[in-house]
Amino acid sequence: MTDIEDINSIKVIVDAFYIRVREDEVLAPIFMNAIPGDWGPHLNKMYGFWNAAMFGVQGYKGNPFARHVPLPISREHFERWLMLFGQTVNQYFNGPVAEDIKKRAGLMSEMFQAKLAVVDRTKVIF
Repeated sequence: MTDIEDINSIKVIVDAFYIRVREDEVLAPIFMNAIPGDWGPHLNKMYGFWNAAMFGVQGYKGNPFARHVPLPISREHFERWLMLFGQTVNQYFNGPVAEDIKKRAGLMSEMFQAKLAVVDRTKVIF
């Protein structure tokens, strides 16, 4: 098993992860409601997001936090998201970059949860 190397590695993770998400009893309802049609644009945006986050490649434009504010998500959703993301990375990759992407996902989850609690006090999830 090799480490995450480039955009092709990112695409493997993103594609496999979102297959899991669409099959997951906790996350599927949230994601399928938020993305009811063609998943292509979302997947492309996620390729760009993770490529920028991991390799500093320019091209991602967006505000990922703002997209999550209106969603009915709780700590359970974040925990499940992290679990599936980690399982996906571990299935395909091993090495320092693979560990780093999981760490970054965890930090992003914590940041989103903290910011959601400020934006909407009903979403205090810590």
